[in-house]
Amino acid sequence: MHIQTLTLALFASATSTLAAPNATKPYSTWMASSFTQKGQSLNIHYVQAIIHEGIQKAATTQKDATLLSYASKAVSSLVKADGTITGWDPLYYTLDDVRFGNNILHFWNAGGRKEKKYEIAAKALRDQLNRWPRTPKGGFWHRAPVYKNQMWLDGIYMADTFYATYTSYFEPNNVTAWNDISLQFELIEEHCRNHTSNLLQHGYSEDKSTVWADPVTGASPLVWNRAVGWYFVALVEVLEVFPKSHPGYAKLKGYLTTLADGLKKSQDASGGWWLIMNEPYPGMKGNYIESSATAMFAYGYLKGIRLGLVDAAYKSTALKAWDLMIDEFVQYEKNGTLSWTGTVEVGSLKGDASYEYYIGVPLALNDGKGAAPFMYTATEIELAGL
Repeated sequence: MHIQTLTLALFASATSTLAAPNATKPYSTWMASSFTQKGQSLNIHYVQAIIHEGIQKAATTQKDATLLSYASKAVSSLVKADGTITGWDPLYYTLDDVRFGNNILHFWNAGGRKEKKYEIAAKALRDQLNRWPRTPKGGFWHRAPVYKNQMWLDGIYMADTFYATYTSYFEPNNVTAWNDISLQFELIEEHCRNHTSNLLQHGYSEDKSTVWADPVTGASPLVWNRAVGWYFVALVEVLEVFPKSHPGYAKLKGYLTTLADGLKKSQDASGGWWLIMNEPYPGMKGNYIESSATAMFAYGYLKGIRLGLVDAAYKSTALKAWDLMIDEFVQYEKNGTLSWTGTVEVGSLKGDASYEYYIGVPLALNDGKGAAPFMYTATEIELAGL
């Protein structure tokens, strides 16, 4: 099987691994506690933000005070007493750095909304969005100035989940903000959605100035699975807090319904999803089933079902992916910890966005971009009693 071959090739030297056991403890806290032993960095980069979010979700679900304290202290250590965020530059515009705002908001809310430093820090991130460079139609640039007039699916997850959660907490009646959040999704849908497959290209260039831009839509040529994964999760997370009375709610729910259909149709028989998802690439030489998007899609389905946002019939799709993850992508170490395999290091639109580029990027062991979504998925499995 191609996944098995890939995993063995990548990690043949990892002789400390065991076969998958019959798990007697929750996978969420098992993976989370394993990651606390892997020497986590403390910074506001989105990878650390989602790792600590995964640990927090696991701890909350399983009522693990030790893990919850670990995540809380990690986030708190990055926000000074005066609300200054360590390592954050208010004049540097990269959507990746906004994701840390979700960690801040979680602990502010969970702590009874009393921690003033978190409120100040979150407002600083929110105020930066007011100054953000935008495309002529109003979309946030993915990063300034290097990705001028470009929107990526990744950026929707990084910024608009925070934007929506902040608005729901502090400005629930701010129609202008809700309109703006809806607009970000509408622009992505207008330029990146393929209405045959119901999938979306990685991003688009509004002025069509980049080498990869489609001359009509401005879209990049390929459907990269992790970008779609970020977007799928973003739709679920934003709809969770979006006002149902706002016209944007129905639009976003329609986008989610359509994407859920496209993902089910594109799922491989193994239960996972190909790195490059659009035809004719699935099964093509060099392509492979990749773990981070597989985790994101499973999580999006399960949380979407729990919130009543997607049809419960998709549970079988998610469980098929879950079975693959615990059999193929979770690595069982002799010391009792878990590792995570099969996650591609990066995917960017800074080059030619070619098939050769995407399949040429190495895979990484214990990459938080895959392990964190696995923790998210595990919490949903456990909440559902599956």
